[in-house]
This record gives sequence, C-alpha cells and structure tokens, in this order.
Amino acid sequence: MLPTVSVVSVINYKGGVGKTTLTANVGAELAYRGRKVLLIDLDPQSSLTFSFYRPQTWERELADERTILQWFGSVLAPGAPDDLAKYVLTPPEVNELVGKNGAGRLDLVASHLSLMDADLDLAADLGGSRFQHGSPRYLELHRPLADALAGEAFAEYDVVLVDCPPNFTMVTRTAIVASDHLLVPAKPDYLSTLGIDYLRRKFSELVRDVNRVAGPGPMEINPVILGVVFNMIQYASGGSPIIAARNYLTMPDSVEIPVFDQRIRENKTLFAAAGEQGVPAVLVPGGNVTVQYELQQLASELLAKTRS
Repeated sequence: MLPTVSVVSVINYKGGVGKTTLTANVGAELAYRGRKVLLIDLDPQSSLTFSFYRPQTWERELADERTILQWFGSVLAPGAPDDLAKYVLTPPEVNELVGKNGAGRLDLVASHLSLMDADLDLAADLGGSRFQHGSPRYLELHRPLADALAGEAFAEYDVVLVDCPPNFTMVTRTAIVASDHLLVPAKPDYLSTLGIDYLRRKFSELVRDVNRVAGPGPMEINPVILGVVFNMIQYASGGSPIIAARNYLTMPDSVEIPVFDQRIRENKTLFAAAGEQGVPAVLVPGGNVTVQYELQQLASELLAKTRS
C-alpha cells in the first residue's frame, strides 16, 4: 500500500487575495523543514510558476512541452494519458536554500497561459458547461488528477499543494476531486469574503454529484475544508487589525467554516520583491522576521490540521 499523501487545494472565488503567495510560501517552508512538497499550478495566470521561473525561462524551456497544459492535452487525447511525473520540475534557486537545511525538496508542475483552452475542452468533452452527470465520461474527466496523484511516482511526497484558479470550472473541479483538504485564503474585506459561502455550497454540490455517480467504493471522495486563512491584513499602530477589517474576520463563522488562528499581515516590500529570484518571502535572507514568523506558524498550523 502506498504512503498517504496529503493533497490540499488552495482556492477562493476572488482573485487578488494572496492565494498564490500562500501556496508558494507554505510549500517552501515545509520543504525547508525537510518535507517533500509538490506544488501544482492550475491557474492560467501562472503566477505560482513565475514565482520560481522567470518568464523568459518558462517561454524558452517549459511552455511547449513541460506544463500542465500538455498533460491535460494527453488526458483529452485517445488512449492513456501521460504520466504526470513527466511534467514535474525541481526549481533550482529555492531548492539550493532548501537543500542546505536538510533532505526536503520543493517540486512544481508548471502552468500555462493557455490553460483556459484545456478547461473549455474538458467541459466540451463532458457535454457542455453544466457538467452533465449522465455523461459516460463524467468520472473519467473529473478524476484525471486524482488518478495521477495516486500513482507510485507521487508516493514520496508528504504534501501536494494545488493553486487553483478563482473559478469553479473543470480544471478546478479536477483539483477538488483529487484533494483531501481545501484551504481558502481571504482578505478581510467585503469582496474577498463575499464568495466564501457560495464556494462552500458549490464544493458540497460537487462532492455529492461525484459520489452519486461513483457509488460506494474507492472512487468516493470526502475532501474537507480546513478553513479560511486571513491574509494581507493591515494593522493599526496598537497592534490590532484596522477597524475596517475587524467585522470581516468573523464572517466565516456565519457560514460554519473554520478560520485558521494564524493570520498574515500585509507587507508590500517583502512580497513584491520575493519570487523575482525564485525564492518565496519566507526563505528570503534578511526578510521581515515578523511576516516570516507568521508564514512559518501558518505552515505549522496546516500540518497540525492535516496531521501530516
């Protein structure tokens, strides 16, 4: 029996909430602690990919053959899909730092700016945007990532973090079906918290529909929402979040979604420059120690909640 790998999808309907930043930093911190971590970039914006590879390198070395777009192309083609392991990269700069601290490793499956095309093709093969449950390919087209990650090549990983696009289309659905847990980053403001209840309802509908088609057995899914992580928080001089943010910090309670204890403050100086050299903020030498500590604590809380 293969070791259990914890798969966590990071998702929010609202963009600009720091979803990619949290994925990159938590992943890097866990790798620095000695764990083997795989990041999967499913967002067509490819920001997670560009956190570890410069756009010129991506264009020259990855774009044509080594991204998740080509893998989804193989899923849609006749015959067995490619082994996803073929698309796994090991970003050099961050792993140079990680390797100095132990046996951890941070790997990445890169995204592509044209990934939306694969999303549309998946929906079309299923019979349209309503994701008909009667389609004979319903499970096949919802499970490619789940089946790929169940392979022996991925048994060495402790954690897989999937950076999802801010939507609930087919690519996102494949991530959720493959996941054990969901992590929901949010800013403490109206627009960022508005879609949390809608996300919860869509998530519940997907789990129900997949399990209805799968029936009892190994293809049933039971992912759990770990909670909301409040991010990019502005603090007043007294050390508390600014008044404008405080009401939103309790909003998930009203829809019965847990909230992580650890919050991440806004620091444009640290986060703006991080990633340009292929190293997330949490590992940047000489970075803001307060923010780095918060990211480290978030990684610890994630481990505790997933029991990894």
